[in-house]
Amino acid sequence: MSVNQDHARDADPACGNPLVTLVMRARDGDERAWAELVERYAPLIWAICRKHRLGDADAADAGQNVWLHLVAQLDKIRDPAALPGWLVTTTRRECQRIPRSAQVTQATGHALEAAQIPDDRASTAEQVLVAERHAALRQALVQLPSCCQRLLVLLTEDPPIPYAQISATLGIPVGSIGPTRLRCLDKLRRQPVIAALIDAETQSA
Repeated sequence: MSVNQDHARDADPACGNPLVTLVMRARDGDERAWAELVERYAPLIWAICRKHRLGDADAADAGQNVWLHLVAQLDKIRDPAALPGWLVTTTRRECQRIPRSAQVTQATGHALEAAQIPDDRASTAEQVLVAERHAALRQALVQLPSCCQRLLVLLTEDPPIPYAQISATLGIPVGSIGPTRLRCLDKLRRQPVIAALIDAETQSA
């Protein structure tokens, strides 16, 4: 099934809005739902990174940042059915944040013709906003206890890490990963830089 077909199915009310159900379960700390979201949309994020001519390392970095943004914003998404569009927009912004010099060669190493370089760059103002969001998220993350930092990073790995492996790595029961994630996210949102960012975006919406 193509990505477009999959997205059409997600938005089709006749299908019972399975994506909405999946997002709601993830919001409630269902680790399987979160893993399914990552597994389902990781190929989409990777494809966008490739379209922007990112190398493997930069694509992996951009993808991890996208999932980290989603971890922090999952319960703020007003329309769960719009998640694919949110992921597309966020991934494009992350790709545009990567230095342009890293995007001018293809995976084969050959130089691109000028006409081949994507022209869908964000405006300067948008690039600044994306940079501010990224900086705020990183700043807030390092203020969390190390256990929360490690858990959130592991939960945003692309491809997703099995919960059994996360459990073994962190030395915590599989069943406590979801509740712990919620507590860590609550601490993340209460960081001053994130609270200020959320307030600013709410006022500008």
